[in-house]
Amino acid sequence: MKTLRSKMTTEELSLTLGMAKQTVNRWIREKGWKTERINGVKGGRARWVHVDARVREHIKSLPAMRLQQAVYQLEETPPAYARPVAPALSPKITDVLEKMTASEQDHLERLLLREGINGFLTRLGIVDVNA
Repeated sequence: MKTLRSKMTTEELSLTLGMAKQTVNRWIREKGWKTERINGVKGGRARWVHVDARVREHIKSLPAMRLQQAVYQLEETPPAYARPVAPALSPKITDVLEKMTASEQDHLERLLLREGINGFLTRLGIVDVNA
């Protein structure tokens, strides 16, 4: 199963999809996909492509992807939690998020996009080993 990460270079994305790099660059321009500069690469032309919902939807709509036998995992599979979020915990999480600065919220969003929920929980040290 091929996986599309939350951020990929244009070259990685083109190799994964079996398309030319120029095609991916054209889609970025035409569709207005979100990208960011890769630090430390000369010339400033190397970019990360954020594989968000718009990018996933476009990839799913490609005729070449519909005809391929390979199954592409486009999103992190949600874990099957044993119980819903505790009612007392939900307001605390919301309160913490509201108290964060815009910069902190942006960093958290990028971390979640890059690592996914499981990676985030691993970094916090609260991964359930029984799951």
